[in-house]
Amino acid sequence: MRLAITKHANQAVSLLEAVNVPAELKAKLTSQDQSDEAGIQAQRANVAELKAALAGATDEASVSLRDEFADYLVKKSVWIFGGDGWAYDIGYGGLDHVMATGENVNICVLDTEVYSNTGGQASKSTNRGAVALFAAAGKRAGKKDLGLIAMSYKNVYVGRIAIGANDAQALKVLQEAEAHNGPSLIICYCPCINHGFDLNSQLEHQKMAVDSGYWTLLRYNPALAAEGKAPLVLDSKAPTIPVAEYIYTENRYKQLTRNNPEVAKKLADDLQKEVDARFAFYTAMSQDTEGLISL
Repeated sequence: MRLAITKHANQAVSLLEAVNVPAELKAKLTSQDQSDEAGIQAQRANVAELKAALAGATDEASVSLRDEFADYLVKKSVWIFGGDGWAYDIGYGGLDHVMATGENVNICVLDTEVYSNTGGQASKSTNRGAVALFAAAGKRAGKKDLGLIAMSYKNVYVGRIAIGANDAQALKVLQEAEAHNGPSLIICYCPCINHGFDLNSQLEHQKMAVDSGYWTLLRYNPALAAEGKAPLVLDSKAPTIPVAEYIYTENRYKQLTRNNPEVAKKLADDLQKEVDARFAFYTAMSQDTEGLISL
């Protein structure tokens, strides 16, 4: 879809060069900044002016541009939505291929940390110590850092959001991802029924996840590197509560304390170490204006 839209846009520009309309209008149509909503609205007005100028034209180029391709001069957004089972696991190869193309595609991952739609099986997004199908004794491996993998391409915008923790940051990520002329990956923390708590309180759970460092809010913007700044902006503050205080409010972690308390304690301690190390690593990245930390 992205490639087809780009092809149509290029065809519109080619036709624009061939039609008889004022040079000033052509210049506006080809130079209009469309990185924000105001710019897109301005381009829509430019296209309306173009169609009016071509209203009486009967030559092939004018008819084709007016009736088929003119609207492609306005920026078109392409969004892909999927869950963590797809993004981290069974569809990761395709996701990685899309990011590697460098095309202007926005990817939004709704991360429930489990295969929610097929019964609650563990995925590569499931965190250490969580209980799920195929991880009944608590998952022993850590969570795959999909965002960090995407950052290694250097040209992919990456955002991690949790609306219940910081809705303003979530909106900023969406706006920056949309403005980025290249691939963007937004990973959204999404509690689900398999987490084992009353979902009426999911906003509070999202806040606790961020406060504990379990879920880190961040923005990786390649445009900042071009300005000589660290491309990673860490929007989370240092954790204010231990991870155990958060995870044991949810049955996916708490049930292991009943079935095997020693293992639960060991996995929770390991998860705390991971959280501390990850926050320290991201803090260092957010201060790295020289590009010394290589991904």
